[in-house]
Amino acid sequence: MILSRGTLKTLGVGFNATFKGALSSAVSQRALIATDVTSTTSQNEYGWLNAIPRVRKWVGDRIVHRLSASGYTIRNEDWEITIAVKKNDVEDDNLGIYTPMLQQMGASTVSHYDELSFQQLTNGFSNLCYDGQNFFDTDHPILDEKGEETTFANTDGGSGTAWFLVPKNVLLKPVIFQKRQDFNFVSKDAPNDEGVFWQKEFTYGADARHAVGYSLPQLCWGSKQTLDATHFNTALQKMQEMKGDHGTRLGMNEFTLLVPPSLRAAGNGIVVAQKLDGGGDNPNYKAADLVVSPWLA
Repeated sequence: MILSRGTLKTLGVGFNATFKGALSSAVSQRALIATDVTSTTSQNEYGWLNAIPRVRKWVGDRIVHRLSASGYTIRNEDWEITIAVKKNDVEDDNLGIYTPMLQQMGASTVSHYDELSFQQLTNGFSNLCYDGQNFFDTDHPILDEKGEETTFANTDGGSGTAWFLVPKNVLLKPVIFQKRQDFNFVSKDAPNDEGVFWQKEFTYGADARHAVGYSLPQLCWGSKQTLDATHFNTALQKMQEMKGDHGTRLGMNEFTLLVPPSLRAAGNGIVVAQKLDGGGDNPNYKAADLVVSPWLA
């Protein structure tokens, strides 16, 4: 191949198409737990998390929902992925060997989104959310029907392998995936680039800006207790009874039981099996969808 500006541009366009094709076809589980929020600055504040309005009977004065003065802030971070293509391979038209690498490059950006989101969820037992407490905690502050402060739990503790119960019939998910810039493919392939001169390599990369954080702790139950019928029923009941400020019910009644591969059999026994091990009907059959996620391993 003659290394003209035109041929190198065509090469870059082809590499970009391969990268984006793999990106668009990759399978993701992120939508189960994360809501995408567009960002236009270096950081976003989420003071609205403790001011989500709900319809109520008008008794006395209106209750005005205002943004929190001490907003919860998620700061965007920079991310990149870069590969090198040897000049000799371009000259020899030996480019097929790079197709799998570019496809994996595109797929890995999607898996990066999943890994970041699920890591945020699993770290919720020790990472703080908007109310200043661990996302999974037993005493989150909330206002009751009379406007007085009380508490609620979205975990029952434990020290084993974590599993989660996530509502399906809600628009907002427990993890916020904040997007400032999607992955943008860039070619560094001019014949006189320093990389070509010193290393005889063209470089191709993608970069993005994004970050993750938490939304409302009411939107996920996290447990490190043994995954059995007793603890599952506790989680299910607590989530179905979950309320927002001023005692407004959230009305969550469709759920996903999210487990790592090590708890697949236990999850199957709780919500997939129609019969109990000892015989008889399983009362929790289809009480939730079971999803096994490798990102929880």
